Amino acid sequence: MLRCMEGGAFWPVARADRLGYDSPMSRNTAHSAAGTGSDDTVSFGFRQVREGERQGLVNSVFASVAERYDLMNDLMSGGLHRLWKADFVSWLNPPKGIEPFRLLDVAGGTGDIAMRYARASGENATAVICDISPEMLDVGKRRIQEAHLDHRIRCVEGNAEALPFEAGTFDAYTIAFGIRNVTHVDKALSEAYRVLRPGGRFLCLEFSECRVPLLDTLYDFHSFEVIPRLGKLTAGAAEPYQYLVESIRKFPKQEAFADMIRASGFAKVSYRDLTGGVAAMHSGWKI
Repeated sequence: MLRCMEGGAFWPVARADRLGYDSPMSRNTAHSAAGTGSDDTVSFGFRQVREGERQGLVNSVFASVAERYDLMNDLMSGGLHRLWKADFVSWLNPPKGIEPFRLLDVAGGTGDIAMRYARASGENATAVICDISPEMLDVGKRRIQEAHLDHRIRCVEGNAEALPFEAGTFDAYTIAFGIRNVTHVDKALSEAYRVLRPGGRFLCLEFSECRVPLLDTLYDFHSFEVIPRLGKLTAGAAEPYQYLVESIRKFPKQEAFADMIRASGFAKVSYRDLTGGVAAMHSGWKI
């Protein structure tokens, strides 16, 4: 279950400057931690927590929603995450022939991206899912076995900031709706670069900044007023959804995140907005 903080309260519901939904800190500047506050605090949604506590809090969120993760994404995206993931795998364009290809899917515990990749590629294309949450991995293992894809996909528990793999192991690295939950994004990006072979590709799918007037206002209202209430009705708790919505607002905007990817050593960095920027896909190459 989701742990409460002192006094039984998990976190206050923050409101915006615009409609009450902008974070108190600007998202224009790329930052290594997830919204660094002082020297020893980082953001957990709109709250500041001790750096050493954040990962445990994030883990508790995902332990509480693991069995309902697809429902969570449906609530947060209005079902659009399914189309976005299809675009994501299409942009990856895995080989469909007999050549071997190795994918590392980080924070992919429930197996959705890895299974889409397996179905879109040839039989010699394999995947490793690496996730810090054992609860999410349990769901993924079950789904992979039910899909009869366990001969091509395996699951490993591990931290995105310290991946348990040798350098130059993988042809591609994907992370979908996971990197904003990493405490030190720069470390995760450096690890992505390390485990890719020369010529390997980094791809990230993440919620981002909506850039379409009116749609951005509607999306903010949906995020802060509708999603937590739906989460409470369907999953019995609003708090995990409140954190996930707030974490989106704390994550760097599209170009700032692209700069972070470049700073990690990747070349030919580009991104594509999805649904007016509600989500974005970022790509980079290890040259």
